Order: sequence, then structure tokens, then C-alpha cells
Amino acid sequence: MLRLTWVQPEDLLGHELRQAAQDGREPTAIAARWRAAGGAEAPERAGASAQPPTRYLRLLAEDLLDELADLPSTLADQEPTDLARIRALCPNWPTPQATSSPRPARFEAAWLGRAVGCLLGKPVEKITLDGIRQLARATGNWPLDSYFTARGVPADLLAAHPWNRRSAPTSLAENIDGMPEDDDLNYPLLNLLLLQRHGKDFTTADVAKLWLDELPAGRTFTAERIAYRNLLTGLEPPRTARHRNPFREWIGALIRADLHGWTNPGDPAAAAEQAHRDATLTHTANGVYAAMFTAAVIATATTGTHDIHTCLHTGLTVIPPNSRLAKAIQHALQLARKHQDFDEVVDQLHATYSRTHHWVHAIPNTALIAAALTHADGDFTGSICRAVSGGWDTDSNGATVGSIAALLSDTALPDRWTAPLKNRLATSVGDFNGIGFDTLARLTHQETARP
Repeated sequence: MLRLTWVQPEDLLGHELRQAAQDGREPTAIAARWRAAGGAEAPERAGASAQPPTRYLRLLAEDLLDELADLPSTLADQEPTDLARIRALCPNWPTPQATSSPRPARFEAAWLGRAVGCLLGKPVEKITLDGIRQLARATGNWPLDSYFTARGVPADLLAAHPWNRRSAPTSLAENIDGMPEDDDLNYPLLNLLLLQRHGKDFTTADVAKLWLDELPAGRTFTAERIAYRNLLTGLEPPRTARHRNPFREWIGALIRADLHGWTNPGDPAAAAEQAHRDATLTHTANGVYAAMFTAAVIATATTGTHDIHTCLHTGLTVIPPNSRLAKAIQHALQLARKHQDFDEVVDQLHATYSRTHHWVHAIPNTALIAAALTHADGDFTGSICRAVSGGWDTDSNGATVGSIAALLSDTALPDRWTAPLKNRLATSVGDFNGIGFDTLARLTHQETARP
């Protein structure tokens, strides 16, 4: 039986009920109708429930998704998606900084850093925070300082906290042989293609067309899969982000932001605007802000002239200051400055967000990214290990933190992290399969230099 993940209406409804409660709508009456009819909660960690519903429940879920979309939001004015309205709420919108074009070596470090951080987090994606800590401690790798390994882990512990099924064969230390395919690298590759074909003035429609041409549908997840489905049914952006899409504030747009930052060194506003055009295919409000924040941070870091704290502060200038995301990042920064033990930072973040937010939601994950970078003072190993050890979307957080911290490094990344990648990236995107990170750096540098 095929239960396609992230698209079944009966599963989407539970996520939409949670999303409505977060973004200022009142879903109580609709939730009661769903539960009275026998509807279930959304799957906690999987993309689809195990058994199909009755035909009645599926039709009811579709109707209720549309009713939820029509509910008014009390947060609409302070959390817009339109770029002009976002800018109007940002009193310190940044201006370009005079800077020279970075050398290709800086982009190679960024690509490698993104891959290393992603690879570190892949085996423990979907594992609980407690499970991550137990698995690392079982091999003497806590505080986390190297790739995960299954060697020496007791069988009963592995039975209780199994590695990510798809990632363990390629991402545990004893199995790494080049960088395996991952959506956290596929999307930067797609955006490299986007810039090569359309330049920095691309439109959201250009992003959509590129995906249909180059991105296999089975390589999409959450908001990206919903938007892809919406495109195939004839919807156009930005409605593709809104129609029956409870994942529109999740992390998917954030993981697409790197190229927008890399190719606008010293111009965080331009990076944020590019990220906005990309993100609005699939996301709204805080899902878009997460991409804009990340792109602005990376654009500032790419100059090589700022510390991590300046970079993060700059990122905050491109998102509405009263948004839930801005408040979460500020909270995370305060925790990172206050507590010497990063486990305490993580525990407080989880106490704040885990009960109410899915583990792929952009708000807690962006907060964790900011906390990890701040607590490690931008150090590469310290940053990626803190990000991954904090749980939630481990591979995505490790990837973004790795990209940023690598840009800030004055020296080459440690061989113990990069050597297993063998300068080889696997992907199903375009003609990139097997490409080297040095080649990706050269291609990125060309797009940065293009007027």
C-alpha cells in the first residue's frame, strides 16, 4: 500500500490545526468537528499516517482545510508576506557595504561546510533529543565532536533509537564515501541553476518552472511537495504556498537561502529580496522570514570582515521585529549568552517550542541555529556540533550552520571533517551528480561576479 507522505488531506488537517493556533487564527470549533468525526492527530514524526481513512473523513478533511484557510488572523498586520509590507516594518533595513568579490576558496569552504554539517546530522534526523544524547554518549562522542558511529553502541539502545533509515548506510563515520544526496544540497544546486539561467532578477515563476524541469517530485518534502502538487493542478505562485499547505512556515525555504547570500556579498538586503522571491513559491510569513534572515546573515558573513554576532544582528534587520521568528531568535541569543552549558540552552529551547511546534518548523530551528552560532562564537566545529546536538531538523540545521561558520573561518576546514567527502557530491539535480566542491565554488564565484 502506497501512503505518499506530506500530501494526504487527513494528515494535513492535523498540521493545519496546529499552524492555525500559532498564526493567530481560532481553530477550536473546526478541531472539535474533526475529532467528533473520528479524525486523528497529525503523525508526530512521519510524513503520513499508516492507514488510509474512510472516504467520508478524507472529504471532510479537504473541506475543513479550506475552512481553516478562510479564518482571519490576528497576526496578519505584524506578519505580512508581501515584500513591501515587510520592508515597511523593518526600520533598520540594511544598505550595501563596499566589498570586493570573495575568492573561490571562500565559496568552496561554504559548500564544504554546508555538506559537512548536513552529513553530521543525517543519521540522527527524526531521533529525539534524548536519543541523540544517548547515542553520542555510548561511543564517547559527547559533547558531540565528530561524525556519529554505530561501533560500540549497545543493541538495545539502537533498538530504542534507530538511526535514520535512509541515511545510516551513507552517513555514519564507518560508511561515509563522498557526500550522499540530500535535499539540503539539492536546493543550493537548483538555485545555482536558477542564477545561471535567469540571473539575479529571476521571478518566483522562474523558480517554479525550474523545479518542474529539474527537480524530481520524489525529492521534495513538506511545503515543497505541496507547492509542487499545486503547480501540477494549475495553481500559480504565490497561491502555491497557501493552498492546503500547513507546512508554509516550516524550514524548507530556509534551506534554499545559501546561494542568495553567497552571491550578494556585503548586500544583505539584496540577498533577502532574492530569498523572498524564492521562498514565496512555497512559504508565507515566518517561513519566508527564516529564508530572508538566513540569506542576510550569509551575505554579511561572505565578506569575511564581520564576526558572527554582527552577521546575526544584520539578519534580524530584514524581518519584522514583532514577528514570532524575530522574538524566537532574540530569545535564543539571550539564552546562548547567559548559559555556559549549551545543553541548558537546548533544554530551554525545547521546553519553549517542542510541545507546540513540529520538529521541522522554521521558528524553533532558526532559533537553534542562532543559538549554536552564538554560543560557539562562530567556530566551525563548535557550531555544527552544537546545532546537531540540539535535535529537531538536525541535518538542515547542521548544513546552514556549517555554511555560515565556514565563511567565518580564517583557515581551511579540518581534514577530519572534509576528507571523507572526497570532493564528490551525489545528486539527482541536473548534470551535477558527482561534481566536486571546487567546481561548485568556481561556478558560484561566476554568478557572484555577474552584473
